[in-house]
Amino acid sequence: MSISDKRIYLASRSPRRRELLKQIGVPFELLLLREDLRRGVDVDETPLPDESPGVHALRIAAAKAKGAAFQIAQRGLPQKPALAADTSIVFDEGIIGKPEGPEHAARMLRALSGREHQVLTAVAVVLREQVETQISVSSVWFRELSDDEIRRYVASSEPLDKAGAYAIQGRAGSFVTRIAGSYSGIMGLPLAETIELLQRFGVSVL
Repeated sequence: MSISDKRIYLASRSPRRRELLKQIGVPFELLLLREDLRRGVDVDETPLPDESPGVHALRIAAAKAKGAAFQIAQRGLPQKPALAADTSIVFDEGIIGKPEGPEHAARMLRALSGREHQVLTAVAVVLREQVETQISVSSVWFRELSDDEIRRYVASSEPLDKAGAYAIQGRAGSFVTRIAGSYSGIMGLPLAETIELLQRFGVSVL
């Protein structure tokens, strides 16, 4: 792939992933699935029986990437690498998804208060039949949160569409006492792993 043809597709609605790709100088086009319920566009993210969180994250990211490849072929779009990702929060060995509403978000934050949890972000890149994946695993420690802090944070609406009910790059950054791993991975796109994957497809970065 030449320098003039290094643009990729980003199969994600996440503004954080867009920002992180821009940070490393990777031009991209958004590839959003059409709302066609007959095709079942959404990937079923329900964990399989006895599936570990890491295997689950890799499977979902790969499924999203393969869905992007299908869309590229169906729409007759130029063949370029498509990137997809999946972020999961793991707490007490279980996967925590996005909250179903404000009360659920508050319960999640109370559970994470004063405790350690893991953030798993899997990245997948696809071009035609080739699918490559990587995963980033980070640990995050929260300080003790008061009920008033949790109430005010939930009222900001920031946690309502975030895995684990928080965004480390937002107001919840003040909750974090320590991390071990990838800050960008906690945001939703681990840059070191992403660069390695894109280089496998001949995409130059930085």
